[in-house]
Amino acid sequence: MPPSDRGWSIWLERSLTVPVAIGLAYSIIFAWFNGYLPAPYFYEPSGTFMDFFAPATFAHQGGAYDAFQTIYPPLSFVVLKLLSWGPCYVFNASEEARACDVYGVTSLFAFYLIDAVLIGMSFWKLDRQTAIPRAFALCAGLSMTYALERGNVLLFCFTCLILAYGPLLRSARLRWIFAGLAVNFKVYLIGTLFAQLLKRRWRWFEGALLATVVIYLITYALYGEGTPRELYANITAYAGGYKAASLLDLWYPSSLKPVEMLATGDVNFPILTALGSRTLETIAFVVHWFIISVTLSIVVAAAAAWWRPNVVPMHRLILLSMGIAVINSEVGGYTQMLLIFFVFMENWRGVGRPVAILLAYTLCIALDIPIEKVPPVVRDSYLSGGNVIAEYFVGVGAFLRPVLVHLMLFSLSLVTIRDVWADARANGWQSPLPWRRSPEPAL
Repeated sequence: MPPSDRGWSIWLERSLTVPVAIGLAYSIIFAWFNGYLPAPYFYEPSGTFMDFFAPATFAHQGGAYDAFQTIYPPLSFVVLKLLSWGPCYVFNASEEARACDVYGVTSLFAFYLIDAVLIGMSFWKLDRQTAIPRAFALCAGLSMTYALERGNVLLFCFTCLILAYGPLLRSARLRWIFAGLAVNFKVYLIGTLFAQLLKRRWRWFEGALLATVVIYLITYALYGEGTPRELYANITAYAGGYKAASLLDLWYPSSLKPVEMLATGDVNFPILTALGSRTLETIAFVVHWFIISVTLSIVVAAAAAWWRPNVVPMHRLILLSMGIAVINSEVGGYTQMLLIFFVFMENWRGVGRPVAILLAYTLCIALDIPIEKVPPVVRDSYLSGGNVIAEYFVGVGAFLRPVLVHLMLFSLSLVTIRDVWADARANGWQSPLPWRRSPEPAL
């Protein structure tokens, strides 16, 4: 990119941090005066940090796979037990334990800061000119602060993911361990291991897969629950039992699955009922094929990468392997921070990459525009320590953010296909087995 264009893109990225900062400031000020965080943060004011303390209760008391029916492998419960104060969970429910366990709350903020430092170091190593705006947008943006507010174990998983696939570690064996830890935190990250095969990295795949299995066996022995059969049963029950049935399922989704289900289901949602059955059928049809189209673009991009492995950077294959899992399930809006991290590893070149980067910045903005409000209700709030009058609404972002995620993945899929096509035209259409040895593509 010419220096003049480079300067323009840098200033554009810096300017995009302004709405991110405004969204964060608005949310903090709103919480200060109202006692709870505004949409799109979690709709239950009493639920702050409960993604940590609810499973932490079962980490100390047991029963995670029958009573709690968790889909987390045992690693999460081993870590939660280490990062929480045991005496708080002897006789207390998770809400009372949260009030007692200052150690657990401190652990959450500590890992948030660790992730922020690792993100800054990663982006600084890749490109110092864009490191600060990208690191700020991700760390102060919606998905990462939402994960902190929920206290989700994704914060711990993110640490492992950055170290496994970011630019900080040189040791392959350490990367294998952190890749195995990431998969044991979030099962849907198993695709990141298989993405290595697209680059013919057989040893890397075998090492990371072995680390995943060994970590699982060790943590299973430590926790004493979570057999493969229990995990499979809970995961299939969760996947088969998920149904969007109210506006709360549209609060901060990671995919368009809730929209598709609401459009095809029998839901008492005034906006939907006012549209009519034919319009709802059209919406369901368009959303369904939009998801399929983006999924197919990722599959074609993966096939292209297999054909010309040296043309496609590894971080993009990691992104696409996560993306195909995210858009075909519903894993929560905070998962977007994983995708955004790898999008921000792209450079400002061509058309598709800048489009994806701009969409990533947009996803970081914690602001929303109401579409439909419901009457205020009295709720208990953790932040205020008492009752608050909470106002709920479904915003534009509930529908827009999943679309932006799909477009972001679609854009980089097209970039991958286009780069492979250009390489084939320039260097011939011969079989890539064996392929010529050439340096990895620039990030």
